[in-house]
Amino acid sequence: MLSELLSQLVNYAWGLPLVLLLVGGGSALAIHSRFLPLRGFAHAFRLISGKFKHEGDESDSGQISSFQALTTALSATVGLGNIAGVAIAISQGGPGAIFWMWVSALVGMNTKFYETVLAVMYRGRDYRNEVQGGAMYVLKKTFNRRFHFLAYIFATCGLLGTLPLFQINQLSNYTASTYGISPWIVGLTCACVIAYVLRGGIQRLVKVTSSLVPFMCLFYVLCAVLIVFLNSERVPGVFAAIFREAFTGSAAFGGAMGIGFIEIMKLGVKRAAFSNEAGLGSAPMAHSNVKTSEPVSEGLVAMLGPFFDTIIICTLTALVILTSIEPGASSELSGLSLTMTAFESTLPGFGVHFLSLAALLFSFTTMVGTANYGEKCWNFLFRGRFIFKDNTFIFAYALMVLLGSIASADDVINIIDTSYAFMAWPNMIMVLFLAGKAKTALDAYYRKYGLS
Repeated sequence: MLSELLSQLVNYAWGLPLVLLLVGGGSALAIHSRFLPLRGFAHAFRLISGKFKHEGDESDSGQISSFQALTTALSATVGLGNIAGVAIAISQGGPGAIFWMWVSALVGMNTKFYETVLAVMYRGRDYRNEVQGGAMYVLKKTFNRRFHFLAYIFATCGLLGTLPLFQINQLSNYTASTYGISPWIVGLTCACVIAYVLRGGIQRLVKVTSSLVPFMCLFYVLCAVLIVFLNSERVPGVFAAIFREAFTGSAAFGGAMGIGFIEIMKLGVKRAAFSNEAGLGSAPMAHSNVKTSEPVSEGLVAMLGPFFDTIIICTLTALVILTSIEPGASSELSGLSLTMTAFESTLPGFGVHFLSLAALLFSFTTMVGTANYGEKCWNFLFRGRFIFKDNTFIFAYALMVLLGSIASADDVINIIDTSYAFMAWPNMIMVLFLAGKAKTALDAYYRKYGLS
């Protein structure tokens, strides 16, 4: 009964209104900004490489650099959603769902810029007097008191949405089916390691993510590019199927025949949001810890997240699956098992182990990254009162890692998807309402630094 309730709730939460809010709202922001953030793409790379710095950045309040903020945000977004989530999108909606993931990501780059600029502009302090940011702080600082409930809705849903359930569930099931390791052993091991990282605070967390994230992304990209290269003769047909089936509704490769392009669009947008989190308001919580005197610069850095996450990594996963497995040949597979079959079919004997390493790195870094978000929501809600202190959160999060390893996969996905939906509403309302302030700051930044 609980599973059925969750299934109905996620369908309600991810109805057409939310899809229109994310895609339509993001498109409106792109037009409102005259696509200026996208034109600052090269400047964003100069910022994360350290080739461009602003006066006063190092003395500004904050704890981490722009590169560390980006890797921390990517640690939460680049995860099994890029491997298993793409496979779920294809198995449920066919290749056409990938097109709508692209659309959502391109629109989401503008959304990520706006929400991050606002999060840095309206930073607050937690009960430990550390600089923090996110939609909950922006809502409390800029909205009338009667609308402050939106901040608590966001923080509550953020606490649920950033639970590590999906990542550990997919990883534990994968290791059980591939190597025969009991799910609870995987869950317990990950829970202990993550608890150790969290005990070290933000500095230990960014040290882990800034070391692992670049390596894991490069490793996975190289493996995926190799597989796509070996199946290169199928690539043109795959791209043709992606564009054709985005609108025809005749989804193949496990997707329901005649599902309709509205449903395919909803699937693509939902899976893109799950993967890159644009519009959900989670990544700005990491970026708001940055040492910078220029909120716009961090918005430009944050904009790179959906590009790396969805345009590059999710696309490569889709190409691996669609070029390696014949349509309909494995329609009973979904999630990580489908991606594993694709890797192994092209690289027999090696593919499964390559994917295993990627899955371990992706899931672990995501669990660490989302723990950072969850802790921020926890501290905003409870402010260290009674037993709701840092150690209590670490214990609760580690327990969720253990429980997620043995939970039902469908229930896990529905819980996270529903929580994300109810994070998106207050966050997008806030972003659209305050878009003018971000645009004013953007124009001033471009004039100040002579950008075109």
